[in-house]
Amino acid sequence: MNRPGSRTRRALISVSDKTGLVDFARALTQLSFEIVSTGGTAGTLRAGGVAVTDVSTLTGFPEIMDGRVKTLHPAVHGGLLARAGLDEAVTAEHGIGWIDLLVVNLYPFEATVARADAKPDEAIEHIDVGGPALLRAAAKNHARLTVVIEPGDYPRVLDALAGGDPPAALRRELAVKAFGHTSAYDGAISRYLGETYLGEPLPAALVLSGRRAAALRYGENPHQHAALYTLPAGAPNSISDAQPIQGRPLSFNNLADADAAVRCVSAFDGCACVIVKHANPCGAAVGRTSLDAYEKAYRTDPTSAFGGVIAFNRALDGETAAAIIERQLVDVIVAPRIGPRARAALAVKRHVRVMEVDAPAGGSGELEVRSVAGGLLVQEPDGGGWADVELEIVTERAPSQTELDDLRFAWTTVKYVKSNAIVFARGGATLGVGAGQMSRVVSARIAAMKAADARLDLNGAAMASDAFFPFSDGIDVAAGHGVTCVIQPGGSVRDEEVVRAADAHGMAMALTGMRHFRH
Repeated sequence: MNRPGSRTRRALISVSDKTGLVDFARALTQLSFEIVSTGGTAGTLRAGGVAVTDVSTLTGFPEIMDGRVKTLHPAVHGGLLARAGLDEAVTAEHGIGWIDLLVVNLYPFEATVARADAKPDEAIEHIDVGGPALLRAAAKNHARLTVVIEPGDYPRVLDALAGGDPPAALRRELAVKAFGHTSAYDGAISRYLGETYLGEPLPAALVLSGRRAAALRYGENPHQHAALYTLPAGAPNSISDAQPIQGRPLSFNNLADADAAVRCVSAFDGCACVIVKHANPCGAAVGRTSLDAYEKAYRTDPTSAFGGVIAFNRALDGETAAAIIERQLVDVIVAPRIGPRARAALAVKRHVRVMEVDAPAGGSGELEVRSVAGGLLVQEPDGGGWADVELEIVTERAPSQTELDDLRFAWTTVKYVKSNAIVFARGGATLGVGAGQMSRVVSARIAAMKAADARLDLNGAAMASDAFFPFSDGIDVAAGHGVTCVIQPGGSVRDEEVVRAADAHGMAMALTGMRHFRH
């Protein structure tokens, strides 16, 4: 048995992720480590020619209950928790060998429950019990031993072990990572069981355990520290998954704007382009090609497009990339794919940040979280789309098919504009956007002003509002600029007054019954 101060060191290895396992364990044996392992991990190591001691040899007790009980034993946990200078006598009395290195990652619970065919009984069997107990014990005793949870840390741990004992700073870092791993694991289980057994879309106890993916230069302002964290169960194809192609490191504001742009452009079925500035779309359009969509989106508000974020829902081609670089200053360009010719065109502006990310996958179940002083605001994502509404035509005149298409485009766009939001659109392109005002009629005036500044005619245009009109003044403003149709949720105590105003102007109005506030 291994004793404190003896030449032989002991590693206990039990992992679900077998990446690099055999090479790592073989390197440990070359450093005079005895390898103790369990079940499938032991089988993998033996198949790779690594000598292994079964954990049952350590405990004197077989693995039972189909592996549910194998490491929950004093011979294991005593070996992990033994403290140098305090516990030598008790471990000697009970024949407990000390463990110097623990390598554990847990049953893939999240991957299991993410499958469409996953059943609760299967999920339960993928709740690891012994693994978290091992990790917590080893992480608690990091003053003496080293705990490793992921293959990516194998090389630097081996380098440290080759020199003797890993330095305290490394042991502390890995212990913090281990506690984060178990915390995230328990949070995932709690969320799943709450949804499955209790029907809770929002968990009673919210556990957020993000992994720092990038340290940012600063936050919204230079005096604020900031970082990007990715969540274990984050939405697939999100901005956090974006692959950088070129450019300076992304800032806090770049990421926030890119997220808004990707979400908006992904809402369109046709070939689309969205330009975002300060978290608001300042131009959006669908077109025959990416270049056509970009030119229509840019035309909405060239002034605001300066230094903005441009997102596409189709591959970016060389012609479109060249047009962007020639025409405007751009901070970030995002598309599902950046083609070779596009990369070559963008390379002349190496500071421009260019990323690839697919359209976000729907139905991920990811919660939206925002901090407030002393707490968190949590909500389900606003997944309401065109297919989820039943339009109610409330005016004497019904919209034509062309107007209905314009209303749909405007309503799809207004969802991604900060409240109070007004969007004017025609022919698959925005003509004016009014965002973030305290008064809805002021948003309408700003949208009209934006159209006038860009020399865009609003005659025959559609207007979308993210929430109901509290008064008829917004309708009057739109009608005064030639807008002929309106889409809004309805629900105001003055709906009748608003409808009468639309009728008086000969406008068509459709109600969706669905509000899209975005704060």
